[in-house]
Amino acid sequence: MSNFVVTLIRFGVTYGLASLMGFWVLVGSVILVCRKGPRWFFSKKVRETRPACMQDSNLGSHGFLRAQDVRLHYVAAGSCSKPLMLFLHGFPECWYSWRHQLKEFKKDYRVVALDMRGYGESEVVRGVQNYEMKKLVGDVKEVIAALGYSSCVLVAHDWGGAVAWTFAMDYPDLVDKLICMNIPHPHRFVKHISSSWKQIMKSWYMLYFQLPALPEYLMSSGDYSTIKNAFHGKKMGLRNRENMTDDDIEAFKFAISQPGCLTAAVNYYRAAVRYPSKLRHDPQVTSPTLLVWGDEDGAFDNDVLVGHDKFVKDFTLKKVRGASHWVQQDAPEEVNEIMREFLG
Repeated sequence: MSNFVVTLIRFGVTYGLASLMGFWVLVGSVILVCRKGPRWFFSKKVRETRPACMQDSNLGSHGFLRAQDVRLHYVAAGSCSKPLMLFLHGFPECWYSWRHQLKEFKKDYRVVALDMRGYGESEVVRGVQNYEMKKLVGDVKEVIAALGYSSCVLVAHDWGGAVAWTFAMDYPDLVDKLICMNIPHPHRFVKHISSSWKQIMKSWYMLYFQLPALPEYLMSSGDYSTIKNAFHGKKMGLRNRENMTDDDIEAFKFAISQPGCLTAAVNYYRAAVRYPSKLRHDPQVTSPTLLVWGDEDGAFDNDVLVGHDKFVKDFTLKKVRGASHWVQQDAPEEVNEIMREFLG
């Protein structure tokens, strides 16, 4: 069978399933309009200035740097004479998801939390191809150099974690230690989802996000109500809800509501399907690695954890009982303690 035919079949299956997902999401949206009314559904607040919680000087100072073809925003604290600890956030978040860790580790590290490309106050680059993995990995490499360092402790969650795993495989000399949170090794995830209907059902949104425009439009409805649902909802939300205040949710709404940001965030998923990274012959991570895992994750099946030691030479797994996907925000004190023990 020719490559063209295979590509055509893959395209048809992908977008056929995406359309089916989109149909059911639309049905749910219509029900929501009937329940809450059109005024609520179409409401959208303009957010031009950072909320006060993002201006907290205890978190650090705001800055910008250039990496590849994009201007990136970051928040940094701690002495430049200290080792670098670089934080990468997930979807649909921003640098602010590391607020607890910035405060905790700034005494011992130069802590820097990025807004990844397209997110928050970082530059939005048009085109799905600008969000493929090699671009995201390239950003991290250039950020480390732009900050004046030759290596870092790399800490990452969710999509940031996918980038961090890949970066550690590509540039092992630039990663002193790797800490990932609620994101499996990419090879382990691919193997798991290919044989687990449970994981396929949890990952349905990845197909839905392949549709043009519709995911962004519906996610922004009800003044970005999806953000509150993600953090406070029954399935995905924090189990310790007091750790995600209304002010915190407003911070994430500010970040995702910046012009073009929501499309950029969804483009990470589009690029992953359109421009998938090739599976490696040797997907080993040689840097000492800690995987922190909230065991009540609505996005990942816990069975995905099995077999990680095959991909990491020096591997430590720490489960946080009763914590959600947003583990570093859900149980910050426990996560910080786990990190400190690992870092030594």
